Amino acid sequence: MVDDHPAPALRVFVALAPPDEAKDELARALRPAYAAHPRLRWNRIEDWHITLAFLGELPATAVPPLRAALADRAAGQPALRLGLHGGGHFDGRLLWSGVGGDLDGLHRLAAGVRALVRSLGLDYRDRPLHPHLTLARARRDDPAGVPAGAATLTGFTGRPWWTPRLHLVGSTPLRTPEPLRYRDIASWPLAVPPKSG
Repeated sequence: MVDDHPAPALRVFVALAPPDEAKDELARALRPAYAAHPRLRWNRIEDWHITLAFLGELPATAVPPLRAALADRAAGQPALRLGLHGGGHFDGRLLWSGVGGDLDGLHRLAAGVRALVRSLGLDYRDRPLHPHLTLARARRDDPAGVPAGAATLTGFTGRPWWTPRLHLVGSTPLRTPEPLRYRDIASWPLAVPPKSG
């Protein structure tokens, strides 16, 4: 018998998330932009992340083997020392904060995650890694909001932090103008050095 109801698809990506203290520090720096540009489609602070590999829509059946492989990859993976700094935008449409610190380690981790995804036979569009944290998207009738928001972050340098966990994140596919809402499918601790803050 053929199943006429295929498993639902999930939008899936692998990411790192700054700790709450780093998010709070950036949110304080963004207060002038929040006040001046309330019509931007601001991402929720709890959804802020640094994408290592965006896999797009996957059938739900692809998630369990991916989760198991990522758990193995995360085991013993050293945490990275990163920090948020400055801001910018892509084509006036997407506002971001930059990422600094151990960028070589970040690129190595992303390359390892992407190799793992390919080894599972998952088809996805492999794009170059440009480490950033997406903050907001422009509405069509507000072309100035994103560049002005980026200008408020000129000179911002957050305190450095250790990446506490590797995250497998998903959302149901949405076809609305509102921001997607993300949820952890699973996450795994990374090896933070002792007595580090």
